[in-house]
Amino acid sequence: MDRRTFVLGGLGAVALPRKVAYPFTLGVASGDPAPGSVVLWTRLAPSPLDADGYGGMPSGDVRVEWQVSKTEDFGSLVAGGTVTARRAGAHTVRVVAGGLKADAEYYYRFRAQGHLSPVGRTRTTPAAGDAGREFTFLFASCANFEAGYFTAYRRMAEERADLVLHLGDYIYEGGPKPGHVRQHLGPEIRTLADYRRRYGQYKTDPDLQAAHAAAPWVVVPDDHDVEDDFAGTSRLDNIPALSAAQWQARRAAAYRAYFEHQPLRAERLYRRIRWGRLATFHMLDTRQFRDPQACGGLWKACPDANRPARTITGAAQEAWLLDGLGQKLGAWDFLGQQVFFARQVNARGAANMDAWDGYRASRDRIQRGWVQRGVRNPVVLTGDIHTAWANDLKADYADPDSATVGTELVCTSITSRGDGSATATIPNKANNPHLKFYSDRRGYSRATVGATSVRVDFRGVDAVSRRGAAVRTVRSFTLRDGRPGI
Repeated sequence: MDRRTFVLGGLGAVALPRKVAYPFTLGVASGDPAPGSVVLWTRLAPSPLDADGYGGMPSGDVRVEWQVSKTEDFGSLVAGGTVTARRAGAHTVRVVAGGLKADAEYYYRFRAQGHLSPVGRTRTTPAAGDAGREFTFLFASCANFEAGYFTAYRRMAEERADLVLHLGDYIYEGGPKPGHVRQHLGPEIRTLADYRRRYGQYKTDPDLQAAHAAAPWVVVPDDHDVEDDFAGTSRLDNIPALSAAQWQARRAAAYRAYFEHQPLRAERLYRRIRWGRLATFHMLDTRQFRDPQACGGLWKACPDANRPARTITGAAQEAWLLDGLGQKLGAWDFLGQQVFFARQVNARGAANMDAWDGYRASRDRIQRGWVQRGVRNPVVLTGDIHTAWANDLKADYADPDSATVGTELVCTSITSRGDGSATATIPNKANNPHLKFYSDRRGYSRATVGATSVRVDFRGVDAVSRRGAAVRTVRSFTLRDGRPGI
């Protein structure tokens, strides 16, 4: 800590703490809950938009105290300790708060440099063998800062859910565009300092801070968290123009900054979160291990998309997923992932090569895998597409009468595509009868999970171009145990 010196009578020179700027400008967060622990996060950054990416902090490391309590007033602590916020990590703090009771609610905060952080609410999951009570989770994606205000995050905070899933595009990497509601800070980001500043800009938003403080999050990134439409180690195009070394450095910086700014336990992004015997969340990474998009990407009628060896998950992650599904750890198996899973083709047979339609053998292996393993309730949760959908997953998408083998729920965007509209006509419905619902509203989705059913509410706000819009349920569905589909 920086210090100043006073001369106090006969005591001579005495070093006293200097008054420092408030460091918790980015709020607090928690995530990846388990039966006896949860990850707590914050970052010390009194000036989070500083050009060097260090948030206005001094060059040294800083000790940070963390506290967990059963009550908001912190009258008695159930866990706590100190951790070092290191300069090399932009003074981010990530601590696994352990020794907690299963299936319990807690409050947490941090103390550093004479300041207290905001208070966050979090919880642990039920024990592995516990059937557990009904619980509610929210899922969201695609929060483009410049496209509008984060009202949907504020409404998510007000839900006081048990869990939040963020399915990608937490930030957008592009530069400012004319005519948008808000503007990104500076040009398209490329360096570690750039990514840190972009997270700083997003996380100073009070609505996003409120959503993080209201419940634990489970996060996975998508393309805009790095670069639009990248695939594995490849770029879809050379925009902006970068050498191979520059692209590798950009990709590494993006993932480092993502890990620094999220409440993650480990750097491997595909992982499982169990909710007792009631549900299992299999969180996937469909960007880092995929093959390049077939036929140059975009919407194409592309025979190469059918090649048997193509993968969107990579072999190791696919095997991990099928092994986990085969263990039948919970009544409901939720696959949290990034891009449209069901088939969607237009009248010319074109499909989105960036989605699972560009990796059809990969989708077929996973669907056949869960059928062969007798998975009772597979539900795919998806972001990316900036609109809301509910889809039946078919054994053979070319045969509408084939068995329905699963369900896909697609959340809309927080802001991307702007205000949206009341449009509810399903695009390409004639060519895709398994697509059952569509909405162009911005917002998020809410799922209430019980032993025999899941109620899904698609929540929408009327506008993101102005602050404070109300949220309403656009449409609801109930999924029944053992009966896949909408």
